[in-house]
Amino acid sequence: MTLTQAAKRREHILRAAVRRRLIDPENALLAGFVDLDGMAASVAALHAAFPASLPALHTFAAKANCLVPVLKELRTLGMGCEVASPGELAQALAAGFAPDRIVFDSPAKTRAELVHSLDLGIAVNADNFQELDRIDELIASRPSPSRLGVRINPQVGGGSIGAMSTATQTSKFGIALEDEGNRKRLLHAFQQRPWLTWLHAHVGSQGCPPDLIARGVAKAVDFADEVNAALGRRQVVGIDIGGGMPVNFASDETSPTYEAYVARLQKYAPGLFTGAYQVVTEFGRSLLAKNGFMAAYVEYTKSSGGRSIAITHAGAQVAVRTVFMPDSWPLRIGAHHPTGVTKSGELVEQDIAGPCCFAGDMVAEARPLPPLAPGDIVTLLDTGAYYFSTPFRYNSLPVPAVYGVRVDATGNVHFHLVRPAETTDQILAGSGA
Repeated sequence: MTLTQAAKRREHILRAAVRRRLIDPENALLAGFVDLDGMAASVAALHAAFPASLPALHTFAAKANCLVPVLKELRTLGMGCEVASPGELAQALAAGFAPDRIVFDSPAKTRAELVHSLDLGIAVNADNFQELDRIDELIASRPSPSRLGVRINPQVGGGSIGAMSTATQTSKFGIALEDEGNRKRLLHAFQQRPWLTWLHAHVGSQGCPPDLIARGVAKAVDFADEVNAALGRRQVVGIDIGGGMPVNFASDETSPTYEAYVARLQKYAPGLFTGAYQVVTEFGRSLLAKNGFMAAYVEYTKSSGGRSIAITHAGAQVAVRTVFMPDSWPLRIGAHHPTGVTKSGELVEQDIAGPCCFAGDMVAEARPLPPLAPGDIVTLLDTGAYYFSTPFRYNSLPVPAVYGVRVDATGNVHFHLVRPAETTDQILAGSGA
């Protein structure tokens, strides 16, 4: 079996993790790994894809990986941070992001959350007309340096995963641009609020093709032009185009690329690149997914109804989307010897099951893999975003340790503890004991 360069790198990292007992059959049954070198390369590719002449702030969507040391690394690479809850805001501040490089996008911001953000000077995108009224009241008594915008729903349709599509006719997000009366009401909102100077649009993420996303951005640019023309002044100075670029989970190839995505933006929304508007982006999954993997031990193997089953320590608690929506969120699985070396040989269809106590806790079904045995290791690939960083507490399973990884020019692997494994005492404390 010929391994890709990415697969060779993962094996090299896994073997080093086994030697150092970061993954261990007795004491560390499951762990997550973030490739910090790969993450830096992805950030560099994002920055390089947009013209240097375009005034742009690229923010990382904290929901994709909210671990503070990871956020700190992203900050040092020149990223800002997009947050959607008070917890994510606290994490962004703890990671050292300057308030003017943080964007707050929650659709359910409380009055207290808005006060906190406005006092700090964090950018806020209002989700609806009622929130605009609330901001009116707040800034009347407390002038704020925050960049203030409003989110529109461009209503360009959905992608192949409905739950990830945020620009459908009935999306819960933003102000529906094409609903009767809303365009006129939005124009009036800008006219009455000189402080309202940004537009925000986010079409969706996984399952949404770049063309669909670009068409949504184009409607935001067109509406910004309409506002400025109607008011006779350049009131809208910036457009937050969201993120959401999909990820290829089928192979090690990174596609689509940021360069290809920017080409679609240039086709559908050329006005974004004239210099008339500042730009903010909010990418998450596309920056981190392919730069992370999980490793878990196989505890038992058996056969049921003629189907081979491997019971592992990675299931719904770290792969909740894959377990509950396997058709939308399939993951590639790697099979390794206890040393971390990639297994080879005849492929056998096997179910890769997790440790959770329900029948559907499967990360892969009938997956052709070399035969697994107790003590082997499975890797769950492309899981640097949303998986081990956002655990599901079913069965009170412990949150696994996560390590940042760098490989130097001589091939030495350097691990940095990002998050320690949760202890039983911590589980008890969190459950009110």
